[in-house]
Amino acid sequence: MTSIRESKQLLAEEVFQHIGAQIVDGVLEPGHRIRDVDVAEELHVSRTPVREALQRLERLGLVMMYPSRYTEVTAVTPEVVEQTLEFAGYQAGISARMGLGRMTPEERDALAALVDDLSSAADDDLRMSDARWAVFSFLTDRSGNMQHQVLLNDASLALIRNLRGWHIPDADRARMLQVYRDLHDAILRGDADDAERLVRAMYYV
Repeated sequence: MTSIRESKQLLAEEVFQHIGAQIVDGVLEPGHRIRDVDVAEELHVSRTPVREALQRLERLGLVMMYPSRYTEVTAVTPEVVEQTLEFAGYQAGISARMGLGRMTPEERDALAALVDDLSSAADDDLRMSDARWAVFSFLTDRSGNMQHQVLLNDASLALIRNLRGWHIPDADRARMLQVYRDLHDAILRGDADDAERLVRAMYYV
């Protein structure tokens, strides 16, 4: 059995990450019913931190809670994907706008290399998802704004889950590859305005 404890006291954050990771990894599929009593028993904790974690996951749209009954893992619908793309595009654009001017030349080189990975992964949806998240994470971590980082770190499970199956339409692949090339150049120039515009374009914003 799994036991999650720190100094003999479970943190709701750990339960949140535990259940969230199972949803993101597909262990808990859409429609799967979660009972807080079962999770509490599995992790050897009380039901209180489990409920707190599930409430937090519900706010992110990963589950739907039915009081006194059960909690159900939500499906990734086209509407969910569209909303997540919009959110990710604007937030990544903000990160680029705030962070690019604060990056060292070495950090800009590293970011440009991550953007290059997007181009090389264009024919592999899973690699593309991982490469896109690597760029998003790098931008978030170097935005230089703590509130922004906390917001996006909290939303990361939903962003990863909702966009994992999304791919660029075949008819738009050539245009998007040009967006990546232009973004690479904007990053190396340190052009935050252009980088913000191009990062948003990555997410069709």
